[in-house]
Amino acid sequence: MHDIQNRIADVLLQVEATLRTSGKWDESRPSSSELASKQPFCMDTLAFEQWLQWVFLPRIKNALEETKPLPVRSSIFVYAQECLHKNDQCTGSLLKLIKTFDELIRIQSKARLH
Repeated sequence: MHDIQNRIADVLLQVEATLRTSGKWDESRPSSSELASKQPFCMDTLAFEQWLQWVFLPRIKNALEETKPLPVRSSIFVYAQECLHKNDQCTGSLLKLIKTFDELIRIQSKARLH
């Protein structure tokens, strides 16, 4: 299971690098009210890429660093397909990484059951 956590950490680093190199990394933090949205993915207050940067990456990194339980399931990929602009050069990379994350979460959840 430790190997899966390392692979998840690698995916997180690659997501961050993709956001940065594609110019999608925000230097300004969203407001507290925007981050406190009750909607999935903060869809009413943040762009998907902002949610990745300001909510997803910090939460999963924190869980890994503090050895907290990771989610038991993840289906970010489906929403990412809807949100990301198809003609954007980083879309393919981000979708691949998000799909990998979802798959790794599924694998680690199965491993916990055995």
